[in-house]
Amino acid sequence: MKRREFITLLGGAAAAWPLAARAQRPSIAVIGFLDATTAADTVYRVSAFRDGLKEAGFIDGHNVAIEFRWAENKLDRLPALAADLAQRQVAVIVGPNTAMRAARAATSTIPIVFVSGADPLATVTNLSRPGGNITGVSFGSVPLQPKRLGLLHELVPPPATIAWLRDPRGLAFEVEEKEVPPAARELGRQLLALNAQSAGEIDAAFATIVQSRAGALLVGSDILFNNRRRQVAALAARHGVPAISGIREFVLAGGLMSYGASDTDAYRRAGSHYVASILRGTKPGDLPVEMPTKYQLVISVVAAKALGLDVPAKVLALADEVIE
Repeated sequence: MKRREFITLLGGAAAAWPLAARAQRPSIAVIGFLDATTAADTVYRVSAFRDGLKEAGFIDGHNVAIEFRWAENKLDRLPALAADLAQRQVAVIVGPNTAMRAARAATSTIPIVFVSGADPLATVTNLSRPGGNITGVSFGSVPLQPKRLGLLHELVPPPATIAWLRDPRGLAFEVEEKEVPPAARELGRQLLALNAQSAGEIDAAFATIVQSRAGALLVGSDILFNNRRRQVAALAARHGVPAISGIREFVLAGGLMSYGASDTDAYRRAGSHYVASILRGTKPGDLPVEMPTKYQLVISVVAAKALGLDVPAKVLALADEVIE
């Protein structure tokens, strides 16, 4: 072979090497994260989910990629966003149950992992073997509303009315409607039920709370109020209304109390166990739905002092965490 021919051949082979290397490089799995709200509302949940993936050896941008879709609090956008993820053939779709209803309508084959505070039996018929393409984690917030109401009863004695903020579109609404009023009657307490579906309606609800001179507030379990926790906590503080929520982040945002399992831990488990197992080949229907085993009462003494409220010793004694 002549020298010129050899150099030409060598140059052509060298140019082909990067293409060959790219062709042999394995593609990374893509996870679809679908949420009804905004990126800003969901920062702590996304962070927990990423931490869970990392614990299992999956790092976003390294050996997996996450495609985020936010409905920006416009529920009618969810079907199109879910359909987009399904069309892209992502490896798994994960998110709160509000959004996963749209995902289920979009695909019957792509694995779906829900994270929900509502009763998971509204989504699957068998917790131990859900079957099909869906499974998930429940942090069981909704059934605890009567317990939260009881804590407010201890904190703010009768005859003060207890306001109850709820989202009629939410997954928790139907269950809370069945459980909260009977619990209030058993305690002999008057309830002021207020509907809210947006930030503006939350403001309007507080105007009614103030006008009605309600003595305390039970915050609904729906994701709207979890996402608007800063707004609700700030309004409760401004108007001097003791309030209780289901998530610790409400107290960290300035609220008085929370009682429930950790939704942060639920998102971490969704990453570390459920999505990781699916990426390794486990069928979602073979993964039992995880139920909460631990509930925590968190009380802010700082918020109590600002409200001019003396938290009874027996309530403080029950607290798992006291923020001072």
